[in-house]
Amino acid sequence: MLTLYDQVQEAKRFIQSRWACTPRAGIILGTGLGGLVDDIEAEASLSYGDIPHFPHSTAPSHKGELVCGKLAGKPVVAMQGRFHFYEGYSLKQITLPVRVMHALGAGVLIVSNACGGMNPQYDKGDLMLIEDHINLLGDNPLLGPNDDRLGPRFPDMSRPYNVELLRLAQRIALEEQIVCHKGVFVAVPGPNLETRAEYRFLRGGGADVVGMSTVPEVIVGVHEGMRSLGLSVVTDLCLPDALEPAKLEEIIAVANEAEKKLRVLVRRVVGELP
Repeated sequence: MLTLYDQVQEAKRFIQSRWACTPRAGIILGTGLGGLVDDIEAEASLSYGDIPHFPHSTAPSHKGELVCGKLAGKPVVAMQGRFHFYEGYSLKQITLPVRVMHALGAGVLIVSNACGGMNPQYDKGDLMLIEDHINLLGDNPLLGPNDDRLGPRFPDMSRPYNVELLRLAQRIALEEQIVCHKGVFVAVPGPNLETRAEYRFLRGGGADVVGMSTVPEVIVGVHEGMRSLGLSVVTDLCLPDALEPAKLEEIIAVANEAEKKLRVLVRRVVGELP
């Protein structure tokens, strides 16, 4: 039986057999945000089903391809669609692509997601830079025996989101006149959305937005020693005293509209990576 390290190496070799560059950054595109790949000068597009040990994405609007090429003149690998805990995958499976990105040479991880906004100062379509997160998935991708070839047994999480990248993204958002908050993301398992009482609980715990992804990938990014930047698109408002039923079609529509701003931000961040 192959170890996690062996699985990563096998996937890495497969990708390198079709694309020989060393990526500067790995990018994970969330719900409704897959259009960013149009900004990438694609040199190889690999179906997840062809890459050894990659799961299959079943979430709506997630295409399921790894796009390899250049963004703002720099080599990147981008996941057009990600995997979620609610799809039935283990967190080790969900985060394997992050380990593969690092094995390919990526030192930066950029993760985007669609989320529900619980901070009353946020509006639909706003962007939020993730400054910190809360893991309420009830699981952790690092559980089990640790392989020191992948990272340390007890990775420090005092600053999971890189301060330099946060400052860079904030400056670019200001220059581009993009509304971009900075706050705390909380991850929950899903797939159902939350009750009014749960939104009150999550907001009372210090979270500004809520979603069903991102945290596992960032934990593994920290484990691998990558610099992480997290970007959330507020697609619906989760205010307990004014809560309206959420519709997936509307969430995806808001994400698609906000994608224009996200594309500008990510493209410039990659172009100015320190």
